Amino acid sequence: MSFCQSLGPMESLLVILSHASSSKEHYKVLVLGGGSGGITMSARMKRRLGAENVAIVEPSEMHYYQPIWTLVGAGAKGVASSGRPTASVVPSGVKWVRSKVQEINPDTNTVRTGNGMEISYQYLIVALGLQLHYEKIKGLPEIEDWVKFKIGSNYSVLTVEKTWSALQNFKEGNAVFSFPNTPVKCAGAPQKIMYLTDAYLRKTGKRAKANIVYNTSLPVLFGVKKYADALWEIVKSRDMQVNLRQNLIEVRADKQEAVFENLDNPGETKVFEYEMLHVTPPMGPNPEVKGSLLADEAGWLDVNKETLQHNKYPNVFGIGDCTNLPTSKTAAAVAAQSSILDRTISKVLKNEKPDSKYDGYTSCPLVTNYNTVILAEFDYSGQPLETFPIDQSKERWTMYHMKADVMPHLYWHGLLKGFWGGPGPYRKIMHLGMK
Repeated sequence: MSFCQSLGPMESLLVILSHASSSKEHYKVLVLGGGSGGITMSARMKRRLGAENVAIVEPSEMHYYQPIWTLVGAGAKGVASSGRPTASVVPSGVKWVRSKVQEINPDTNTVRTGNGMEISYQYLIVALGLQLHYEKIKGLPEIEDWVKFKIGSNYSVLTVEKTWSALQNFKEGNAVFSFPNTPVKCAGAPQKIMYLTDAYLRKTGKRAKANIVYNTSLPVLFGVKKYADALWEIVKSRDMQVNLRQNLIEVRADKQEAVFENLDNPGETKVFEYEMLHVTPPMGPNPEVKGSLLADEAGWLDVNKETLQHNKYPNVFGIGDCTNLPTSKTAAAVAAQSSILDRTISKVLKNEKPDSKYDGYTSCPLVTNYNTVILAEFDYSGQPLETFPIDQSKERWTMYHMKADVMPHLYWHGLLKGFWGGPGPYRKIMHLGMK
C-alpha cells in the first residue's frame, strides 16, 4: 500500500497540493512574458541553446499584434485580425508555463508563478510589458458601459472596438482625445486616432458639425521636431485644436464631460463636453517587476541602455516596455532590441564582454489618414534615424501600406520567429519602392 493510499481523501489531497505548490523546474534560460519581446527572445534562445533549455511564463491564451489596433479603432481592420492563440506563437518545444509571474528573486535565481511553481534559471529575460491604469481616471465608467457613454480606447482589446462604435455614432459636438501624464507605449497612437476620426467625419459628411480636440500632457505635439513640424501643419490645415500640458483626471460620463488639469498650473481645471471621448490610460511599470530587486526607483526594469543587461544582476536581461530604456516603447523598438540582446547574451554565454550597442532606435508610423502615414524613426537623442532615401516627414500611401499590410505579416512570420529584427527594421522592405 502506498503512502497516499494509507491516508484519507482529505489528507491525500493536502499532500498532493503541498507537492504541487513546491514543485520546481530548472531552465538555462527563463523568459518572463509572452508579448512581442518574450516570444521573439524565446525563438532566438531556442535556436541558440535548444528548445529543451528554454521556458516562457505567460498566462494569456491569446497573443495580440497591438500596433494594428489604431486601424481597428477606426474601422479599417477587424479586431480578430490582431490576435492568434498563444500556443501558435510559442516556439515549438519551448516549455510554456501558463501562469502569471508572482515573485522574482534574482538573489536565488528563482521565479515563483501564480500556480505555485518555483522555477530556477541560469539566465533570465524579463519581457513583462507595462500596466494600463484606467482605474486612475476618476469617474471613468466600467468598460461594459463605454458604448452608452461614447467612450473608446485603442489601448486594450476590450475597448478598441468601442472606439469604432463611438466614431460611427458621432452626430455633432466635440471629439476629445487624451494623452496621460505618464510614460506610454506607442506615444503616437493617441493622436493617430484623432487624424483618422477627422478623415472619417469628412467622409461621412459630419466634419462641419465637429470640433476635434487633442489634449496632451506633453509640452510638444511630438517629441522629434522634424515630425512635430509636419504634424502641426496637418493640425492647422484640418482645423484641429491641440492643447498642450492638459491631463485627463476625471470623466463625468452621465453628463458626457471630461475634466483636464493644467499641468503648468496644478489645481486649475477645464471641463470639455464631448460627443466622443478617446481615452489613453495612465500607464506604469509591471507590478511584479516594480516589487522586485530588479526595479529602478520608478519601478522599471533597470538595464544598461546599450547592452540591455541588468545593471546589478549580470545574468538578467530585459527587452521592451518593462525596461527603463529612455526611448519610445514600440514594437519597432523591440525588433531593434532583440538582435542586440541576442548578441549580448551570446557574449555572456562565452564569458565575454558584450560588444553590440543599442542606439535607442524606435519607430512610430504616424497614421494621418486612411491611406497615408508619416514614418517617424529616431534614436535615444531624438534625432531622425531614417531608413529610406526620402523625406519621411511627408505623408505617403506606401508607408500606410507597410503599416496596414506588410508589417503585420513580418511580425507574425518574421519577428516572432526570431528571424527579423535589428536596427532599422524597415530596411528589410526597401524593395517596395517609394512613391
